[in-house]
Amino acid sequence: MAKAAPEGLITALDVGSSKVCALIAQRGDGGELIVLGTGQRESKGVKRGYVADMQSTELAIREAVEQAERIAGTNIEDVWVSFSAGGLISDIVKLEVDLGGHRVEQGDIDALLRAGRDAIDPMGRMVLHAQPTRYTLDGLAGVKRPLGLHADRLGVDVHIVATEGSPVRNLDMCVRSAHLEVKSIIAAPVATGLACLSEEERELGVALVEIGAAVTNVSVFEGGVLAGLASIPMGSADITDDVASAFGTRRTWAERTKCFHGSANMTPRDNHDMIDVVPVNAEDGAEGNRITKAQLIAVIRQRLDRLMQEIQKELVKLKFEDPVGRQIVLTGGGAELKGIADYAQTALGCAVRVGRPRGLTALPDAHSGPAFATMAGLARFAASDPVDLRALESPHQLVTRTSPMAMFHRLMAAFRANY
Repeated sequence: MAKAAPEGLITALDVGSSKVCALIAQRGDGGELIVLGTGQRESKGVKRGYVADMQSTELAIREAVEQAERIAGTNIEDVWVSFSAGGLISDIVKLEVDLGGHRVEQGDIDALLRAGRDAIDPMGRMVLHAQPTRYTLDGLAGVKRPLGLHADRLGVDVHIVATEGSPVRNLDMCVRSAHLEVKSIIAAPVATGLACLSEEERELGVALVEIGAAVTNVSVFEGGVLAGLASIPMGSADITDDVASAFGTRRTWAERTKCFHGSANMTPRDNHDMIDVVPVNAEDGAEGNRITKAQLIAVIRQRLDRLMQEIQKELVKLKFEDPVGRQIVLTGGGAELKGIADYAQTALGCAVRVGRPRGLTALPDAHSGPAFATMAGLARFAASDPVDLRALESPHQLVTRTSPMAMFHRLMAAFRANY
């Protein structure tokens, strides 16, 4: 029987278009995050990052969390959840107050942050993040700890991430239906950036391209924060669909063949390597044809060409145009395609590398690839104990409380689902 959750436990829940995965971690004595258990289930109720079937999504969430609980040997009650659908906007709000030259006291900082909270204007959107990123003293930027320093003027940059409210509420409702408390809903690019990018990369400027199953998120980091982002309704599942359609086969065969034989680059030998295609109606005794590996890669490249064109357009809009000294980091399940970093480097004209999650101890090999970067980033975000200006104000918090009977309800729901 699983025991009650110990102190310092963090549970991350990544709800994507192809999979729902959960991770339970605990802070070690040295501050490191130690993974205790992970779980994964196929996502059938999420389309392009949006909840389309609440019952299917709830079931996948419950099963992924319960699998992680069994491995960790503990029960959890609250989770940090990712939100990866389109419509996210990022902005920086700058504020400044006059101090008259005296030392910065905690009361000055608190008053400035309250003013920052009051200055937030989401324009009808739901705020996911409202975090002070850095302070300024008399116009000097980049001050992390102004307390105790003298200044005539004290300023702060507040990073705001907002989105449409309805998709977030639907996701929140799915998690609550699984009898879990939502600690916070985090924008996926914010979490993924923590998992894949170093602090220095975020300071110097880097673009993070997360190729998910159905959505590709393009994020630009500058000055240590997320400076801009965009979403493209296209991902690795579209490559799978193209393969299935082009060769008259099932999605399952197309996905497996893409992973084992697919590539973003072509070699002369690919014209001679043959692949047996399993037809859609194989059960009826129909015989499939044979294709060359070059034919498979040609189909993959057609979709990749379109995707890279869209990525390039968004990078230009986000003013990430100068290739000198700039780097692009690819992550997400689509970044696991063989040769994609070299292909993207040629297509986008920048240095490109594949980003994998880091900063977690005992992360299983099966969950250490680019496809699980958001899940790892959620855990790191939660462990950083970030300051959020919304915490200064109690109303309108997107936080739910579980009742003492929450665990009982979860067990009964699981029993009815299985028996």
